[in-house]
Amino acid sequence: MVNNTKVYLEIVKQLREMITIDGLKTGDKIPSERELSERLNFGRSSVREALRALELLGLIETRRGEGTFIRDFRGNHLVQLLSTFILQDEKAKRDVFETKNFIEMDCLRLAIHKIDDQSIVNLKKWVNQQGIIDDNDFFYQIVEIADNHLFARIWSILKDYYHSLDSSRMIYSREDYVFLLEALAEKNEAKILTAYYRLRNLSVFNDKY
Repeated sequence: MVNNTKVYLEIVKQLREMITIDGLKTGDKIPSERELSERLNFGRSSVREALRALELLGLIETRRGEGTFIRDFRGNHLVQLLSTFILQDEKAKRDVFETKNFIEMDCLRLAIHKIDDQSIVNLKKWVNQQGIIDDNDFFYQIVEIADNHLFARIWSILKDYYHSLDSSRMIYSREDYVFLLEALAEKNEAKILTAYYRLRNLSVFNDKY
């Protein structure tokens, strides 16, 4: 089982590198199973299993009589798969929410070194213009400022996971967002974390679960 997993991961890794090198994009056709086996130097059965797994995750699609193509993947398929088969218990929901929070805190730490005065002004203006502040929209801007692609990708997927499990949205205080932005303007990490904990009121979290 371990060896099979290592083979699968290596095939996926090499396939991704091949897609990058060949400049393939969404909608493009990938080489046939036989061609991949020869090019990646793996048995056809192993390549076939790896392709089946990637198709299950929605990364590729096979069209009868045409071949296999790269899908327009934005995480929706994976979110649906995980929410249906994996993330059903209450602890899993809590873990997703907590992990999302940790990434948001790390992005705030990164933003300290990358945000400028005009960005602070723009964020405050945006907050004041909103009728009801969408927490995801707010932290999307923070994640963008943090400018860490991996954090951005993981945060986006976790956000979608969480809302696929619970469609309700918690409403946070406008003043708490302003307080967070003031702490960010001061570039004071301790104050920023205090502001974040204040925003994510622990009692609200406990009441929710």
